Amino acid sequence: MKPIAALQTLVLGWLVCATTVHGQEDHAAHCEGMIDTTNLTLYRAQWRPADESGPAHCHVQGQIAPGITYYVQMPEPAAWNGRFLHWGDGGHDGDLDYAPHRVAQGYAVANSNMGHDNGSQPGATFAFNNRQAEIVYGYGHVHATAEAANTAIGAYYGRPADYAYHEGCSTGGRQGLMAAQRIPADFDGIVAGAPASFLQRLNLTHNWDMQFMLKNDYAGALAYDTTGDGQLDSLTKANMLTEAVLAQCDANDGIVDRVVNDPQSCDFSPARDLAHAMCPNDVNADACFTTTQLEAIEAIYSGPYDSEGKSIYKGKSFGSEVRWPLIVIPHQGNNHLPGQIGLASDYVNFLFYETDPGVPTTRPTDLSLAPDPTREPPEFAWWQFDFDDFTAGLGDTMRDITDADDPNLTRYLKQEGGKLMIWHGWADTVIPAEPIVDYYGEVVDVTFDGDRATADDAVRLFMLPGVAHCAGGPGPDSWDWLAPMVEWVENGTAPDSLTVQHLTDGVVDNERIVCPHPQQPAYVGDGDPNDPVNWVATNFICE
Repeated sequence: MKPIAALQTLVLGWLVCATTVHGQEDHAAHCEGMIDTTNLTLYRAQWRPADESGPAHCHVQGQIAPGITYYVQMPEPAAWNGRFLHWGDGGHDGDLDYAPHRVAQGYAVANSNMGHDNGSQPGATFAFNNRQAEIVYGYGHVHATAEAANTAIGAYYGRPADYAYHEGCSTGGRQGLMAAQRIPADFDGIVAGAPASFLQRLNLTHNWDMQFMLKNDYAGALAYDTTGDGQLDSLTKANMLTEAVLAQCDANDGIVDRVVNDPQSCDFSPARDLAHAMCPNDVNADACFTTTQLEAIEAIYSGPYDSEGKSIYKGKSFGSEVRWPLIVIPHQGNNHLPGQIGLASDYVNFLFYETDPGVPTTRPTDLSLAPDPTREPPEFAWWQFDFDDFTAGLGDTMRDITDADDPNLTRYLKQEGGKLMIWHGWADTVIPAEPIVDYYGEVVDVTFDGDRATADDAVRLFMLPGVAHCAGGPGPDSWDWLAPMVEWVENGTAPDSLTVQHLTDGVVDNERIVCPHPQQPAYVGDGDPNDPVNWVATNFICE
């Protein structure tokens, strides 16, 4: 186990508990006694018997100034596997997220609200001109929660955990990379899925996409009003785009399964491959694309850039189009509120500028509603954002607080001997996938002087074809994120591949292996590679 900075705070807990934990039958009394744990502000210590929601465990909940609420759930001593798990968060968080499946496996699990409550401060409103809240949100909550959890674990079990892990996706992935960069002694192993690590640039992508979708009365939207009632009820255009990409790139890996296996090798050109489907005389209709819509498609793939053409962040990958109606495209099915609009509408208000420009308008999709700068606080509309502000450095202060983009992981991967597994779905429409490939390459170059073989001993990247944000999508997305990391940390066996499955109604209908980047899976089975019966892990190898 790594040294714990607050180890001294455990000594009293050890002395109190060491003679009573082992063999103690009254778990409830022991757990409830945790309320008096030295050096922790706990307001709940409750023994929870096993029920349909999870196994028997001791649940303690407390507060850390300023504003952090956290919990630790600890299995009874006989069931504890000796491991501590920091469970990652999602979005802007503001609540407590639970992992009963990990508690059932014997982990002592902790999580926090990241320093604010979304019931009273929804979205990113907690950050409005509040630097302390921004720092706690950006990175401060992770270490504080880990320290409190280690103190609670020591007091309850009479000894510290043998190993400490972090597991998370999206914001949880960003938390993992932030820990590796800022607090390298806290975790032996980190699993960072679909990390929102380039938080500032990522959220500018949401703004960029929504500007192309919603401006000029939804002219760029890949949906159509077939009845003239103002409702974009048809997604024919979106489906046409999805099929065009699959026709060009699905079979590149030798298997036709409606998954683009390697988007970076996909040769799809919207201008070329949609030329046959352009609307006559550029008059919008259901089953064709206008010039404005083609420009929107190209912009979503390219990602945002400034007025000089300088790229800010790479856009969505080929093969992600099947998820655009949920996240990107306004239409009747999502009440004309695509998933990205919430992120576009408050990020530049509260988390981009050193001094926040104002609050969002009351109707973020109504671009005719002019923001009122004379209000107190003033209004600032997301569509007013100037992308030149990024390249001018106006967001640098906040970027230093929220972004986990430092490729120098020497302290964590070399000095502390930590292990890092990053994974990302290629069909992710919330966090574009390609930037994490670039970041991994930077880590290899900066931390390991370009020596990929040495890097493989400490960090590996897995790119999952057809997988959306953290889960979902047409590709195999079901696997145990944590088990390969435990095997790597505790037994020295690095994951040479991951076995992932796609389930429909609980039945596995596609199973593959995912290889460490830049390797790709190759089909070596005897049967027809396009017969789903042969889509099993044993028919693939990494090469």
